[in-house]
Amino acid sequence: MRTAFLVGTFFLLHTVSAPAQQEVSFIAVEKGVLLVASPTLSDPNFHQTVLLIVEHGRGGTVGLILNRPTNVLVSEALPDFTVLKQTTHRLFAGGPVGRTQLVLLFRLTQLLPDTRRIVDGIYVGTPRVLERVMTQPKPTETFRAFAGFAGWAPGQLEHEMLEGAWGVLPTDTFNIFDKDPATFWPDSISRLQAPRTISNDR
Repeated sequence: MRTAFLVGTFFLLHTVSAPAQQEVSFIAVEKGVLLVASPTLSDPNFHQTVLLIVEHGRGGTVGLILNRPTNVLVSEALPDFTVLKQTTHRLFAGGPVGRTQLVLLFRLTQLLPDTRRIVDGIYVGTPRVLERVMTQPKPTETFRAFAGFAGWAPGQLEHEMLEGAWGVLPTDTFNIFDKDPATFWPDSISRLQAPRTISNDR
């Protein structure tokens, strides 16, 4: 596998950063939610996956697969980053699009330069942010690196959801940075199938 990645995906997210339209639907797709593949979804790109939606708007949708670690170390993907030497952080397969592009996802205590907020505490950022996190570590801060991402044209994801291909969970359902990838999908399916309390505000 090539270890030289284009680290420009942070900026490509602007292509779908138009404000999301309010969905008049029982399905709430928005930036920051967890997208869970249905057990019947056989597409090998997304079979038994859980994704974080990092952009959703009039320009389309972008997500990152959270539960597909690879055998490649991040230090191999970014060989010029000396702060990564001797570390064991694994590169994740983020999706079938742009597999030569690297996306860095961070858990941070505050918004930093060169970052974009997904939801409170979760950001995408550049290698400069990674260097700061590695050289000035804080117990509450960490990162994951992804090769590639998932993308849907406007309306495509909503169509797939109406066909039953996906379920949605709130971002805070799991700690996505600490969740074991091996149990992420089955635990998400169990959470989707758990009895829910439906409130009526009217």
